[in-house]
Amino acid sequence: MADQLSPSNRSKDAAQKAAKGRISNARSLNRDPMEWAHEIRQGNRTALSQAITLAESTNPPDQLMLDHLLQAIAPANAKKNSIRIGITGVPGVGKSTFIECYGQRLIDQGHRVAVLAVDPSSGISKGSLLGDKTRMELLSKESNAYIRPSPTSSALGGITRGTHEAILLCEAAGFDRILIETVGVGQSEVAVRECSDAFILLMLPGGGDELQGIKRGIMEMADVLLINKSDGNGVPLARETAAQYMQALHLLPPNPAGHAVSVQLISALENQGILEFDEHLQVLVKNWKSNSSFEQRRNEQAIALFAKHVQHLSLQERWSDPEAKKLWSESVRALQEERTNPYSAARNWIKQGS
Repeated sequence: MADQLSPSNRSKDAAQKAAKGRISNARSLNRDPMEWAHEIRQGNRTALSQAITLAESTNPPDQLMLDHLLQAIAPANAKKNSIRIGITGVPGVGKSTFIECYGQRLIDQGHRVAVLAVDPSSGISKGSLLGDKTRMELLSKESNAYIRPSPTSSALGGITRGTHEAILLCEAAGFDRILIETVGVGQSEVAVRECSDAFILLMLPGGGDELQGIKRGIMEMADVLLINKSDGNGVPLARETAAQYMQALHLLPPNPAGHAVSVQLISALENQGILEFDEHLQVLVKNWKSNSSFEQRRNEQAIALFAKHVQHLSLQERWSDPEAKKLWSESVRALQEERTNPYSAARNWIKQGS
């Protein structure tokens, strides 16, 4: 009797095929970058999705097309009017519920919202495990909302490869509020900070133990700390948790943007505290723009991303050299035979390409 795929394996196989299909469709178009950019600016979601697919690709022809496309959208890019908000938190904190609730409020205010939801991915299929469109059912039906789930694959930092480029493409398409949902606390979230104007950390009531285990660097990067699920019988515990975090924040260095990190109680499920958070964030952004820290942060992010791209593209260029591939294989054999160590092997491999 022939083996049949389990539901989980079928799901992984479908995720692989869907990803390959999107990339194949984007490549087969071979369209003019200026025309493609025009379609994106006109709000063509298919064109936008295909462009983001290119941003996630490591294929050199795709990267060249992305280069041309990003240059084509630059003159009309509305990034100066946008606000990029990174959202992270411990597993189960309700990030997607919060984003749906907050996104609905932004749309009611007349904004167009793009959600770049980064799902944890399978180590086998590299496909997304959670599927944020299914977790943001109401928001996904809004005409002024665009949700793009992407698997992390091998990318680190809680976001996926090409996230910053996806932000630029969404802004060119007229989305002025970009919400970046990360995998969650546990990996280095520095990459999220490098893509966002405001960094929001969500936590749960009763976080005494979490406070001991959470990385101090995450707390230092946060602009606002929200205690979600602060409703019902959990309100007293949420207040106690907020007091603990306030005390901990006083021990950290001042925020580089010059503001005190606020700790607020919210319930995304019951739409409580979202108004107060939104008003607080608006004041923060206004102050950042008035004291130039908003522009300075984006400039620093651009320089950091430039350095990362140089590193990544240089390594990719090195891999295209047949001699480099040969030396890599020789280095692997030397490591297996314990004739060298990983550090020395890496230095030698890089040195041979200089």
